[in-house]
Amino acid sequence: MSELQAQVRAFGGDPERRGSVSGSVHRAWVNIKSTITGMDEAAVLAECERGEEVARKAYEDALSKDLPADVRSMIERQYQGVRQHQDRVRQVRGAS
Repeated sequence: MSELQAQVRAFGGDPERRGSVSGSVHRAWVNIKSTITGMDEAAVLAECERGEEVARKAYEDALSKDLPADVRSMIERQYQGVRQHQDRVRQVRGAS
């Protein structure tokens, strides 16, 4: 994330320090759901999977834009990481 924030600053932008509003809401929801469900692993994993889906869509949206080659390369690399995390969460969720 700091790599992406540095790029935003390099282009004169002011990156959000704590993530998006939807990301903050999602983290709060995971905390609430964990408390309500007694830390039920399947429920927490389902919420993690949803969070990864939000991140994946944000990266796909970014990649649909006209970006400088170095920025596109960085975003593509991070996007692949998000996809790997999403796949891993699905695997763990399926195993539980």
